[in-house]
This record gives sequence, C-alpha cells and structure tokens, in this order.
Amino acid sequence: MNAPTPTLSVVVIGRNEGARLQRCLHSVSAIRGWQGHVEMIYVDSGSTDDSCLRARSFGCRVVELNSERPSAALGRNAGWRPAGAPLVLFLDGDTILDPDFPVRAAAAFHDARIAVVCGRRREIKPEASVFNRVLDLDWIAPAGSCDFCGGDALIRREVLETVKGYDDSLIAGEEPDMCRRIRGLGHVILHLDCPMTGHDLAMYHWRQYWRRAVRTGHAYAEVSSRYAGTALPLWLAESRANVRRGVFWTSAWFFGVVLSVLWLSPMPLAAVVAFLGVLSARTAQKFTWKSSDRQTLLLYGLHSHLQQIPILIGQLNYYLDRRRGRRRRLIEYKESAI
Repeated sequence: MNAPTPTLSVVVIGRNEGARLQRCLHSVSAIRGWQGHVEMIYVDSGSTDDSCLRARSFGCRVVELNSERPSAALGRNAGWRPAGAPLVLFLDGDTILDPDFPVRAAAAFHDARIAVVCGRRREIKPEASVFNRVLDLDWIAPAGSCDFCGGDALIRREVLETVKGYDDSLIAGEEPDMCRRIRGLGHVILHLDCPMTGHDLAMYHWRQYWRRAVRTGHAYAEVSSRYAGTALPLWLAESRANVRRGVFWTSAWFFGVVLSVLWLSPMPLAAVVAFLGVLSARTAQKFTWKSSDRQTLLLYGLHSHLQQIPILIGQLNYYLDRRRGRRRRLIEYKESAI
C-alpha cells in the first residue's frame, strides 16, 4: 500500500544527539490538531552513536551524510529535497517541539507574502549552568516581521525551491543568509509570539562558550562580506561593531595587565573590571524587556561585552582562511549525548 501524501514534512538534523534526538522525535510524534499525514525525516551528519537507530524506531526516513565537511545547511538541504509536503518544518535534534506550534504557524500562511514562520525558542534547562541561563535570553526577540529565523522554522517548500535552499558552503549563518535571499524576493519572515521549541544548549564549560562565540564571528564575517555593497546588506553593521568592540576589549585587558605588572599595582586592571561592570549594568538595563531577573540581566550584560573577543577571533580566522584559500570545518561546541 502506498503511503499517504504528507501535508507536513518535519526535517530533523543531528550529529551524536543520542537521547536528545529521541526526545525531539517523541515531541514531533505528539503534534496536536494537524490535519493530514506528517512525515518525519532525520538527516544524520556522521554520528558515531546510535542516533540513526533511534530515528528509525520512530518511523523516520533516515538520510545519512558522509561529508568531510558536515554542516547544518548540508543536512537541511538533504532533508527538504526528498520531502513531499508543501510545508517543511525544520528542527535541530537538540530541541523539543511545542505540540501546538505547527497548527498555529500554518495558519499564518493565509497571507501569500509570508514564506517563513517561527516562534519562541527557549532553553529547557536554564538552571543547569550560567551559560544556559545567560544564552537563554539570546533567543528572545520581538514578535512580527523580522530579518531572519533560526534553525527551527516552518517554511513553504515552493520558496525553498525558488531560492535553492540553504547555502551548504556555509558552516554557520546559513539561516540568515537564506532568509536574506527570501526577503530579496519580497517575501516576509514572521516571528509569532507563541512557544515553538525548547532547546537543550547543554553548555557547561567555558571552552564550549568560547567556541560558540568564535563560530558566531566566523558567520558574521563570511555572510557580511558576501552582501557588502548590495542593496540588502546582512550583518555588516554587526560585524563592524564587533571589530571596534573586540579590539577595544582586547586592548583594555592587555594594557590593564601590563600596566598593573609594570606599576606593581592592581589599579589599572581594577579600572578595566570596574568599567566592564558599569557597561554591563547599562546593557542589563537596556534589556529589561527580556527578563525581570536582575542577576540574570547583569550576567547577560557581562556576556554581551565579553563575547566580543572570541567573536572577533572568529572573524579574523575567516579572513585569514580566505587569504590562504582554506575552508574551515564545522566549529562544534556541544558534547555527545548518550
């Protein structure tokens, strides 16, 4: 017997997600109120755990990639191209889908201009580490028309076909890049004020935080340089601002340490720390719309300034690689889940 034609294709990508993937697929199987058949496609990027076996146990069509340069873009493209539904829901394997989001998001497509719909993504365990707690606020964004979505989003398949999907030469920043091309065609990216996914950042160490910020810098540099000088630039202001801030903070810490050593006094370094505290407090006040917890906001303000250094390093790495004619592999920060 032939399988029914799907009305929704759910594409989940992952690499060594293990139990996180199983949790994600279980949430997809619990979608509420959807009319028609939902197909599940899992794209695996060279996992060494039992992710593929877990996906098959949920009835997923499994696509196994054996690329020397795996990326989220490559995985998503490998998932949506064989998908059979007019709407494609993309999820990362470390997320939990809200059961009502697909129906709520699909209702927005009554407007033909809308090509992509996303909702609220929040951390599942913000209390697990200071990194989870702070970066949870990064997901909060105003509802309405926006410039780009993240990795989780519901997208019209016909639009994916028109823009040829994600650019799989990118190791990061593939969603903003594709959304920029979509907006260039006159379409709208819509952010709904409703739950979409819970995310498991699973970040417990400084090294993970650093690598994630370096990856952000790489994306800033690669994507902004691609569209510099066009009528619809992307991340150009952000990348330039990071250069200024990254150079400032690198210089401030360097001279603070050097002067403290030369003068045999902690005052120069203490002045840098005090200035960082003042700026962090000011940034925290700016983002009170994201949280009412003052301590979390202050940590978020601190993060906003400290991350400028690894982001700058990520940008410099990109330009150095480009000059040498090299292409960097995926910058991973997450540990495998059993």
